[in-house]
Amino acid sequence: MTTFSLKTFSALTLAIGMSLGATAALAYEGNEPAGSYFAREQRTRVAALQDFGRPQRAIPQSTRQVVADPTGTAAGTVTVDTKNRYLYLSLGNGQAVRYGVGVGRAGFEWSGTAQVGRKAEWPAWTPPPAMLKRRPDLPKHMEGGIDNPLGARAMYLYSGKKDTMFRIHGTNEPDTIGQAVSSGCIRMMNEDVTDLFNRVKVGTTVRVI
Repeated sequence: MTTFSLKTFSALTLAIGMSLGATAALAYEGNEPAGSYFAREQRTRVAALQDFGRPQRAIPQSTRQVVADPTGTAAGTVTVDTKNRYLYLSLGNGQAVRYGVGVGRAGFEWSGTAQVGRKAEWPAWTPPPAMLKRRPDLPKHMEGGIDNPLGARAMYLYSGKKDTMFRIHGTNEPDTIGQAVSSGCIRMMNEDVTDLFNRVKVGTTVRVI
């Protein structure tokens, strides 16, 4: 019978750990060039997971693409196509960045024009009274973090100086992207909402159609 010493066991454990760590790093890096924005954001996400004391885990692939702009809007305008569940950021010259989104479920659909009134990184979440009435099991307040339903970033939509209570935000449920499941907010992959967050300013026009 072969006997392993404590020293041998420790060495094997370290080797396995290093191998798993390398595999996880590859999963985060994806096919993006090492110096690209998305690759940097992936590393930021890994650091954030570590900051919140959680193990690294695979990140769903971004839905982001540059496409021909179907909106006909000025550069810098955000348009949410709720029927097809896409968000477009118009770039000008007939192009737009397109992202997959989740939208409001039946009874919570809405349309109109708003502006980005404020922006927040890893936002805290305070469910509005109407939501708490429907869902008394929800917390009255939750600090920002990877388990927060608002995800990594949030853009708060205003009509003039009034908060509409609708947001464009990340999510802790990436499998809901492309579905109609929210209470009216526009959900995005955390990687995608971070990209959009970095591109738009307070005051940006948001059209929901």
